[in-house]
Amino acid sequence: MPKKARPAGDGKEQGPAPKQVKVEAACGPSSPLNFDSPSGLFESFISPIKTETFFKEFWEQKPLLIQRDDPALATYYQSLFRLSDLKSLCSWGIYYGRDVNVCRCVHGKKKVLNKDGRVHFLQLRQDFDQKRATIQFHQPQRFKDELWRIQEKLECYFGSLVGSNVYITPAGAQGLPPHYDDVEVFILQLEGEKHWRLYQPTVPLAREYSVEAEDRIGRPTHEFTLKPGDLLYFPRGTIHQADTPEGLAHSTHVTISTYQSSSWGDFLLDTISGLVFDTAKADVALRAGIPRQLLLAESTAVATRLSGFLRMLADRLEGTKELPSADMKKDFAMNRLPPYYMGDRAKLVAPGGQLPGLDSTVRLQFRDHVVLTVGPYQDPSDETQGEMVYVYHSLRNRRDTHMMGNETESYGLRFPLSYMDALKQIWNSSAISVKDLKLTTDEEKQNLVLSLWTECLIQVV
Repeated sequence: MPKKARPAGDGKEQGPAPKQVKVEAACGPSSPLNFDSPSGLFESFISPIKTETFFKEFWEQKPLLIQRDDPALATYYQSLFRLSDLKSLCSWGIYYGRDVNVCRCVHGKKKVLNKDGRVHFLQLRQDFDQKRATIQFHQPQRFKDELWRIQEKLECYFGSLVGSNVYITPAGAQGLPPHYDDVEVFILQLEGEKHWRLYQPTVPLAREYSVEAEDRIGRPTHEFTLKPGDLLYFPRGTIHQADTPEGLAHSTHVTISTYQSSSWGDFLLDTISGLVFDTAKADVALRAGIPRQLLLAESTAVATRLSGFLRMLADRLEGTKELPSADMKKDFAMNRLPPYYMGDRAKLVAPGGQLPGLDSTVRLQFRDHVVLTVGPYQDPSDETQGEMVYVYHSLRNRRDTHMMGNETESYGLRFPLSYMDALKQIWNSSAISVKDLKLTTDEEKQNLVLSLWTECLIQVV
């Protein structure tokens, strides 16, 4: 480890980083993670660093290395994914490209050694042993229950999709060249040891993946070796490369990543379209046509006019109660993991218990798996248009397609905008009487709770 390290961003030296924490078994987490709540999971995930300290000093700023001398935690990490798991996974039917990449770093470039079609374990193991190839397994939470359990809780905690990849590299080999990613990265070392080098970002908080040439990245700002039970965090844009040392057994680590396309810029792009839509309905100036031939030749007058419109939108935004979301909330609900469960999945997504009525008291369930958003609605059949409240949830999402780029289906309900206050009552109360819901008629109250109950979003208490 170098004595001095530079944080991602301003290039000033601010002491040793990533912060290196060594935890003895007696004082560190010696049992599986705390799954009682999303915040409890994250606290135990980065223990002994406090959550407040992590977000104040490290998140999106600089790397953090936590080295733990804890045999119990190392054993737990090793259970998440092992080289030996590949034999049974291959028998289930996995495919090159979709599920597995086989690759090597050769002269600073990634060389892909994939075959065609289905992966056969003997061929995979041969490439691993003889060609010293790295095996990259995509989104193992689709198959490994404990990773599903961890990532589902982390999605609840961050409010953002959480993906993962496993990398298994033989001794004396490297799978990928120096590169940076567009995601916040948490590395868990599962088997063996991995030698890491981190470099000053060329693009802090990068929005895209990029390979960097060795002659451009300079000397490492941090260099260390991870062992089972260790955790490494670094922000998106951090240039990194890793190899398995000579003379040791293979290395297995899992990369857990989040916050892809989750910046303020992304949120602004998502929100602004709905804001313009709403403002144009109320202000004729936004409905007026653009000047003739504007698309053929730009002028400074147009920039001035657009600046005025943006100031008008900013003023309107200040007084907006409900921010419209075009895609981000819906996409998150559609593509995230379903709640972790053991047993019969049908019981999870089937209404249970007493049917709610006007005299019932109800409470929200699966709170962390439900989002409320306001958006435009237009029915082609009757030309009805206007804003509606959308309730999206992930109870029936498919685990086996998580983060795989498949087309996904949205699950949820749609209500008139006048239902928003009643929905917020349910969302913000530990339990509430149906009679007390802020809706005009008893019929509306009953229709609302029956719809939510049918989707398994509330239960009668």
